Amino acid sequence: MNDVIEVNNQFYILAEASHADDTAFVLKSGDTFGLFDHYGDIRPWGLGEQGIFHEGTRFLSVSDLRIDNKRPLFLSSNANRAGAILNIDLSNTDLLGRDNAPIPRGTVHIARSKFLWQGTCYEELQISNFGMHAVDFQLVMNFDADFADIFEVRGTRRAHSGEKLPTRTAGDSIIFSYKGLDRVMRTTRISFRPAATALCHGTAQFAFHLDARATERVYIAIECEVDRASSGDHPRYEVARQAIFHAIEQLSSEAAAVETTRGVFNASLERSRSDVFMMLTRTPHGLYPYAGVPWFSAPFGRDGIITALQTLWISPSIARGALAFLAATQAKIRDDASDADPGKIVHEMRGGEMAALDEIPFRRYYGTVDATPLFVVLAGAYYTYTGDLDFIESIWSNIEFAMYWVDQYGDLDGDGFVEYAQRSEKGLRHQGWKDSWDAISHSDGRLANGPIALCEVQGYVYAARRALSRLCTALGDKTRAELLDQEAQSLKERFDKAFWCEEKSTYALALDDTKRRCEVRSSNPGHCLFTSIANPERASRIVRTLLSETSFSGWGIRTLDSSEVRYNPMSYHNGSVWPHDNAIIAQGFANYGFKEEALRLSSSIFQLSQGVHLSRLPELVCGFPRMGDESPTLYPVACSPQAWAAGSVYMMLQACLGLEIDAPSRTIRFNRPMLPNLVNDLRIRNLRVGPALVDLSLHRYPDSVGVNVDRRSGPVEIIVLT
Repeated sequence: MNDVIEVNNQFYILAEASHADDTAFVLKSGDTFGLFDHYGDIRPWGLGEQGIFHEGTRFLSVSDLRIDNKRPLFLSSNANRAGAILNIDLSNTDLLGRDNAPIPRGTVHIARSKFLWQGTCYEELQISNFGMHAVDFQLVMNFDADFADIFEVRGTRRAHSGEKLPTRTAGDSIIFSYKGLDRVMRTTRISFRPAATALCHGTAQFAFHLDARATERVYIAIECEVDRASSGDHPRYEVARQAIFHAIEQLSSEAAAVETTRGVFNASLERSRSDVFMMLTRTPHGLYPYAGVPWFSAPFGRDGIITALQTLWISPSIARGALAFLAATQAKIRDDASDADPGKIVHEMRGGEMAALDEIPFRRYYGTVDATPLFVVLAGAYYTYTGDLDFIESIWSNIEFAMYWVDQYGDLDGDGFVEYAQRSEKGLRHQGWKDSWDAISHSDGRLANGPIALCEVQGYVYAARRALSRLCTALGDKTRAELLDQEAQSLKERFDKAFWCEEKSTYALALDDTKRRCEVRSSNPGHCLFTSIANPERASRIVRTLLSETSFSGWGIRTLDSSEVRYNPMSYHNGSVWPHDNAIIAQGFANYGFKEEALRLSSSIFQLSQGVHLSRLPELVCGFPRMGDESPTLYPVACSPQAWAAGSVYMMLQACLGLEIDAPSRTIRFNRPMLPNLVNDLRIRNLRVGPALVDLSLHRYPDSVGVNVDRRSGPVEIIVLT
């Protein structure tokens, strides 16, 4: 995925431990996210990535709850169905209370409930005495804030840092402050209701006398403030909790819902839905899916576009927000320091001190070769799914500008293919979705030199020209539409000649600076099926190669075939398995009529979700072969949740169903629909086709899948092709 590059480079994610070592819980709201252990605490465990982060900075690095200076007994922890609220149950260890009166373990129950809202972490402690006698004890909470930049947490070392100011107490609050080298004051204010018995430095103490069966509550608010005084003027816990539920309900009401009679399959669907919603951030331009927690909780062009494509049939508003945001941040000038060119779509945008000081190049960085054609692809798909031509016209100049980049800046050497080459000294060496330093190589293991033309990028350009052709037709410019179709067809023919590897039965991963093919078996040609640039006569061989024993791990298709020199199942891009990659490939299989193969691939990813914590698809897993009923091998620094991993479930389901929506013609088409294994019935509610809404139910029969219309509001035709 994003900006993980050379081991000796400052952007490499250092891993002295694995966050697969412990069960972690994630909360996210807007530009704020939190990582907590299963107690609900924040401790220096695993990679040391736990904390509350806001706009690229860790505002709380320690949060430790104690009863009489002892860690409580852990009972359980879980996130609610929407993933917005973390609930933890704790109890006391064996204690001696006042006058050495024993408090047997399991007497005091502490129910913790916490969530994020508008830059504040809210927490409720419900403390109950289930004993037969009154008890006296102290509850102690220790806090600290290191104000580390997310890149420092990832392992980047800085020569100099700002000044952490002395910890203060004011009224019922503990206040941590940091004056950055960017001259920004960052403040963490922790307030309590009722007020703590004692506040000292970063510690809050509460003395409790609880009668038998009595309950008391403590409310905590942890505010993250940037460049303004933290006043403690935040909504009360109850108001904020209601607001977050209202926001979730609003998102749900605008999206289609999918449910089945199969519980484990529903768990995967529900988790994916809640994770996609969690990763959405409301910007001035609409909703945008941030990439992943913890390392990539920021806008990424490629990730946002692919997530929007995956969820377009479920929630078109995500695509609209993504298009509007990317149009507003499109590059206007050439800037080597940020790898920007006129018309180019942004790769990533970071907040935080290091980005502000350009210690990292990612404040607004454009080092991506594929986001720009994919922007046009998404615009075309959005129109097809919604018929919203007014919105397309509102960003038409941005769509044209993106194609201007493809034509004027994308082809660096004039050979008719779009390439990339790093210009920024601090930027990324590789600028496709596989952007780790060793991701592009030849069959002998030698790394490819740039400019590099990736096979899937040519597919994205082909799909962009076809998408723009359809938009031109909708806008009445048939002459230009025909020219774009001719250009797409010419690219398709040239691509097949330049990239096909007869002995490998697949397309080359890339062409290097000498136009030599990188003849390695990789997952990338599956994207060529997705975009339909692949020659139909090659399709069956590509499918067989991708599903061979050396490519298909049992959990999914590997990024690099195990027969290749650089194969390493524990690498980031050279043998791992990525859900989003497999979802794109599954849709590609379906595009060429390989429905059984799409179903097989989709089923493997659904099963993967059942073998991981919370049924949450991670960014990637290791590419070791699947062994019996064992769980997948986790990748040590994978993001989880990850937006395009969560969205993968919907793209794979769409591939199985053969679902196509054409809002301008007001039709829904099911092309040889199939249901995932063990799912006999599936229901889709509130499926939107332009202004129309439908509820559909699908049922498996011995030789087919039937589609029934349960509700129809507005003109729409349902077509089932068998």
